[in-house]
Amino acid sequence: MTTTRKHDSQIAPSLIKRNTTDVAVLLGDKGYDDQKIRTLTRKQGVRPLIKYREFLSLHKAWNARLDADLYGQRNQNETVNSRLKRKYGAFVRSRHWWKQFRELVVGCLTHNIDKAL
Repeated sequence: MTTTRKHDSQIAPSLIKRNTTDVAVLLGDKGYDDQKIRTLTRKQGVRPLIKYREFLSLHKAWNARLDADLYGQRNQNETVNSRLKRKYGAFVRSRHWWKQFRELVVGCLTHNIDKAL
């Protein structure tokens, strides 16, 4: 979640640096396909599991070598994001960032309570 409309590859480096103690593997779609991101994750001791955009046959081969079971875990996150957007809306209504954050937290808590019932 961001307050600006920036591309994933521009936001990823700050997220990687901030959260490396809790992350062992970075799962990313082709939006994170950037050599700088891969290099940074490896330096931080995090394994990058990011699909390549397929411009060359070599990229197709690299994508075929990815751990499909582990990469498939990304689908769980995408499913939850999709469900939250469908059920609670795809945008926040608040104007201030702390209220936007609070709105997102309440939505996630409501989702977790709904799943528990």
